[in-house]
Amino acid sequence: MGKRRMAREMAVQMLYQADLAGSSVPEVTHAFDLADFLRERALDGELQNEAAAAEARDAFPYACRLVEGTRGRLEEIDGLIRTQAENWRLERMPAVDRNILRLAVYEMLQETDVPKLVIVDEAVELAKRFGSEQSGRFVNGLLDGVLRRHSFPGSLK
Repeated sequence: MGKRRMAREMAVQMLYQADLAGSSVPEVTHAFDLADFLRERALDGELQNEAAAAEARDAFPYACRLVEGTRGRLEEIDGLIRTQAENWRLERMPAVDRNILRLAVYEMLQETDVPKLVIVDEAVELAKRFGSEQSGRFVNGLLDGVLRRHSFPGSLK
């Protein structure tokens, strides 16, 4: 698994915690336990060894940056999601889906070196991994609409 994908998984977990517990970014980043993260991944059948632990340690600063950026631009991000989420109040969305969407929109706004379609694909994979059976389709549809309605810096493909 790539460092960015691992960082996104960490970021979704931290964003979820901040969202539900009302925790600050420093609280969630400080409390994040890499050993627990690696144990969860091992339970999902992913090989864990010293190389995976090193990759997780390397990915953690990027995950923290994603969390800080997403939470720092939350009002703007939520506004973009709300414009696309017809018949869905943001507060009523499943928390996992909501935070995956927030992370993806942040990356669309900020991460100009990552193609937008890669961001959408990564968000869909996160939704399939952490969300419900319908989460992947929901996240894909909403992000596709956000991409069609708004202009973002960087490339599409």
